[in-house]
Amino acid sequence: MSRLGIFFGTETGRTRLLAKQIARQLASDHGVTTEKPANIGRTSVQDFLACDAYILGLPTLGEGELPGLNTGLDQPSWAEFMPRLQPGSMNGKVVAIFGLGDQEKYPEHFVDGIGLLYDELTDLGARVVGRWPTTGYSFTGSVAVDGDEFLGLAIDQHAQAALTDERVARWLALIVPDLVANEELVS
Repeated sequence: MSRLGIFFGTETGRTRLLAKQIARQLASDHGVTTEKPANIGRTSVQDFLACDAYILGLPTLGEGELPGLNTGLDQPSWAEFMPRLQPGSMNGKVVAIFGLGDQEKYPEHFVDGIGLLYDELTDLGARVVGRWPTTGYSFTGSVAVDGDEFLGLAIDQHAQAALTDERVARWLALIVPDLVANEELVS
């Protein structure tokens, strides 16, 4: 049976809340069932790799860093988890990434975490889907940008919270066909 997992790293809880919203919308709008969203800092490599498709979420911390102990978190997160994965361990896996950032306070590193996680996942063999247009955002730099697209869904809960629901709905409609390659995920 195919499994779609939702994993997140969080500092303030915003990423966890968005992961839960995504899981609810997948079920209600698309009939897709997922595992309960899980904190990556509390996830084993075995449980993570048991999935066939993923939606991964993270904030960008510090000066454009993956969240982790080195960025001041009290618990492990993506910075500690990613080195535990072996080369090729994501071969054949499909991943979509969403990231939270603050384009007013950190315009030069807006959602950098998306780009950092994207690079690590593709190096491990994953196929990343779900690029998102940069139009409608105001920032000066991001390693999460390729051309005129983010490498995943960019969310700013500080300056553009009112746009989150619509962006999530449009992004899910975009990524579901790539993530659900097996009808077993659809209830």
